[in-house]
Amino acid sequence: MSAAKRAMDLVLALVLATLLWPVALVIALAIKLTDGGDVFYVAERMRGVEAPFLLWKFRTMRPAAANEGVSGADKADRITPVGRFLRRTRLDELPQLWNILRGDISFVGPRPPLRRYVEMFPELYGEVLKARPGVTGLATLAFHRREEALLAACTTAEQTEAVYVRRCVPVKAKIDLIYAREQSLCYDLQLMVATVLRRVPLRARRGRS
Repeated sequence: MSAAKRAMDLVLALVLATLLWPVALVIALAIKLTDGGDVFYVAERMRGVEAPFLLWKFRTMRPAAANEGVSGADKADRITPVGRFLRRTRLDELPQLWNILRGDISFVGPRPPLRRYVEMFPELYGEVLKARPGVTGLATLAFHRREEALLAACTTAEQTEAVYVRRCVPVKAKIDLIYAREQSLCYDLQLMVATVLRRVPLRARRGRS
């Protein structure tokens, strides 16, 4: 990560944390008052093949004894009413400002994967994670809806795992590597604006045509 990209992350994270702490407080109270339990969901993610860290999010699901792998329809009944709103608006990711300030992730980059997928595809993720993981990114914008649709059709954990490994991991990695070649501060700003507007950047649409 360049010094300029890191400086932009720090400045934006501090500004957003200052502006949005009342929103975070309301969300925390809503989670606590509606279904009790922990406010935050903290889970291991990878920022390199041998570099784990703890990613912070607002909790959107009821806890379960077994909670491995990505979320498909097999986990849909565990999403709380508040969690559905947070996921739809991406406000569940607000605590990741802390991860940005720590330097675990950037605003823009590949989404940080679970250890299990890095261990399945070490060479692939060795290339992808040369870029600092991010809260949003080109793959998130270009493929997220398609990924959601694919996983929403999965009714068991085994099916979810198979579809994610076969149909999601390779496509997202390909898009993440396109981002790595295109990366610049201007492009990062474009992707952040596109995330807010929920629009896929022009270059991503061309890349899929």
